[in-house]
Amino acid sequence: MELGAVLEAVEGRGGAETVEQVLARYNEENRAIFRFDPADEDKRKKLCEGILNILEKDTKTSCQVACLEALRILSRDKKVLVPVTTKRNMQILMRLAKLDTVEDPLERVSEFPVIVEALKCLCNIIFNSAVAQKLSLELNLAAMLCKLLEKCKDQQFVDDIKCFDLRLLFLLSLLHTDIRSQLRQELQGVQVLTQALESSLSVRWTEEYKAAEDRDRPPLSLQETDCAIEALKALFNVTLDSWNVHSKNESHQFRYMAAILRHCLLTTGPTEDKTEELHSNAINLLSNVPVSCLDVLISPSSQEETDIKYNGMNMGAIQVLLDFMEKRIDKGSSYREGLTPVLSLLTECCRTHRNIRKFIKAQVLPPLRDVSSRPEVGTTVRNKLVRLMTHVDLGVKQIAAEFLFVLCKERVDSLLKYTGYGNAAGLLAARGLLAGGRGDHWYSDDEDTDTEEYKSAKPNINLITGHLEEPMPNPMDEMTEEQKEYEAMKLVNMFDKLSRDELIKPMGVRPDGTMAPLEEAVSQYQTNKQDSSDSD
Repeated sequence: MELGAVLEAVEGRGGAETVEQVLARYNEENRAIFRFDPADEDKRKKLCEGILNILEKDTKTSCQVACLEALRILSRDKKVLVPVTTKRNMQILMRLAKLDTVEDPLERVSEFPVIVEALKCLCNIIFNSAVAQKLSLELNLAAMLCKLLEKCKDQQFVDDIKCFDLRLLFLLSLLHTDIRSQLRQELQGVQVLTQALESSLSVRWTEEYKAAEDRDRPPLSLQETDCAIEALKALFNVTLDSWNVHSKNESHQFRYMAAILRHCLLTTGPTEDKTEELHSNAINLLSNVPVSCLDVLISPSSQEETDIKYNGMNMGAIQVLLDFMEKRIDKGSSYREGLTPVLSLLTECCRTHRNIRKFIKAQVLPPLRDVSSRPEVGTTVRNKLVRLMTHVDLGVKQIAAEFLFVLCKERVDSLLKYTGYGNAAGLLAARGLLAGGRGDHWYSDDEDTDTEEYKSAKPNINLITGHLEEPMPNPMDEMTEEQKEYEAMKLVNMFDKLSRDELIKPMGVRPDGTMAPLEEAVSQYQTNKQDSSDSD
């Protein structure tokens, strides 16, 4: 349909019914359009103004819906938003979204499509316009959205309203740091959004931080899943930098949130992809929860609850995290965005909570029996994680190595047993542990026990590759002394040439375990030795 004809109808040369019919047709034709013809930019701007003039008047609901749908389509284009992003026009959309009369209850179901479309328009406009983001703070939009969210509580048929209210709060908290602070400090955003998440998941409590587990419960509906995902995303923004809990009330709030997130991990969505998206956002949010509050992820287990137990604790949520991690490894792409959050979360859980560490180690690093293959070769979780220790992405390989190191209680000898020196060298060099030892964190003194198979194979294990190698014949056995000397000098000359060409640099290990140029490392050892003899 020609844009000129649509503009002509909207600017008053047709009645309300004509406007509705024309816009309905325009919406149908352009529903999937996200790129617009630059030549029609001025017409689209005028069309936006005309639509807002109609919306300012008291028109029937079906006409309002058609106008808002058209405005939502047009607002995908950043260039036409200049006439839209005024205080007057933002207030028109807020009124239609029931964000100006927050005291009125949501009773008229016929108005719900108008509210939803107005919220969608605000989402597009705020996402695409910095001016609209500033106006949102001036108009106190976040506070209005929180109040609308409260009105949606225990109300039927409002899932769409709730979902786009949460999406708008997510965008505001993402795009405007002042609004994020306002939500956190003034509007009790953490509490409001946590309650919205709890409502979306239909949580039933059996104890203070323990939700009821129903194995026969059906998956969440698509609307419930979308609402939960939007709440998780908004909460993630609002709880950034929450590692330090300073009050008893904050601690309670985060433990309460962690208990809901545990329930979320044990919940499924309508499809496998939706379940993965739900769990991914729950994991991102768990990364913001202070590690001291993550003990609620496990709880004393009753006989009928789950088959996944360790030391009498219910490990169902931890198993979901492990399965999610392995699934993301198997994808083989986007490791930084998709894998590092869950690896970081598991690392912190293992570092702080002994039962979680021991449960995970039993699955990831079980006692070694077969050491005939290299640690990075195979299909076990251990093999997959060891392969990541030499990944090209520095962040990925660091967190994978750190995770395995924590599972080994930050003991170098234990890590090398499972990974080999070659795979662990990067972590050990970064931590100053090339000479051995252990990390800074304290762990329980329980000792790992080696299997009989490992003990018998240990003398023949190659420490660099970490696997059992058949004894190789020594090529120097059949050489004369002159041939040995010739080969030795040949090797010295090759190293000398590489050093002079600055292709390699001789390195050594300092007394503190870090790498340094060879001259510096030798000098430090000599100084330490001299100091030691002087003190004697």
